[in-house]
Amino acid sequence: MSSNCRIISVVNQKGGVGKTTTTVNLATAMAAVGKRVLVVDADPQGNASTGFGVVRANRGIGCYELMFDGLLVEDVAVPTIIPNLSVITSSADLAGAEIQLVTTERREFRMKDALDRSAKDYDIILIDCPPSLNLITLNALIASHAILIPLQPEFYALEGVSSLLQTMEAVRERFNPTLEVQGVVLTMYDKRNSLSDAVAADVRSYFGDKVYETVIPRNVRVSEAPSHGKPVLLYDLKCSGSRAYMQLASEVLKREWGAFESLENTDLPKAVGE
Repeated sequence: MSSNCRIISVVNQKGGVGKTTTTVNLATAMAAVGKRVLVVDADPQGNASTGFGVVRANRGIGCYELMFDGLLVEDVAVPTIIPNLSVITSSADLAGAEIQLVTTERREFRMKDALDRSAKDYDIILIDCPPSLNLITLNALIASHAILIPLQPEFYALEGVSSLLQTMEAVRERFNPTLEVQGVVLTMYDKRNSLSDAVAADVRSYFGDKVYETVIPRNVRVSEAPSHGKPVLLYDLKCSGSRAYMQLASEVLKREWGAFESLENTDLPKAVGE
């Protein structure tokens, strides 16, 4: 793996918080400004693969084979329609990986070992984790430099994240001492709902400046985009969800690489060859 490559796990053990949508659209925005991006779809549901238009019938070798068969990233990465952006797809086999990992040698390090031995051509790798704190998620955390936490502003939001943070601390103590929180992003934000404001205030009080300034609004176009096999940035660049993800990408890039200009005026369709 390139010494300059950054690996970020997008993780929350609660489902339905916009984790995959955040992974897909952050990756798209970063690729559009010239970063070489790899998405690892580590969720057996395979929604990130779908979000890039890779239909199930066309998914051959992928994340499972990377972890268990000793293959290189170059063997399993699939180019997307977006220049500079590849994806390692998920498949049904990954659903059985949790059981298989129990008796596998170096079971916690399968993903780290796989990425260390290849993945030389990327600036950033985003790992879309399953919605549970299982052995696949543990593999992702050990392989990563940082985690990005999508958080829906609802009543139990912080309660759920406390388990994730406990897991992260255990990983830091036993396996990966440099793992850090890259940031927390509030998703599915409804400014008409007073609960959203109240929970957002609690989250910002708890996490401080780890919470991104950008919030991702509830947006129909964001929900529609995966059914068309496209990131929302390609499906409808001008919708509020697209604008928010571009702003979020600017913040993430700034935290990773210092000063970075806003992506708001980037012509995404042109940048990705649409």
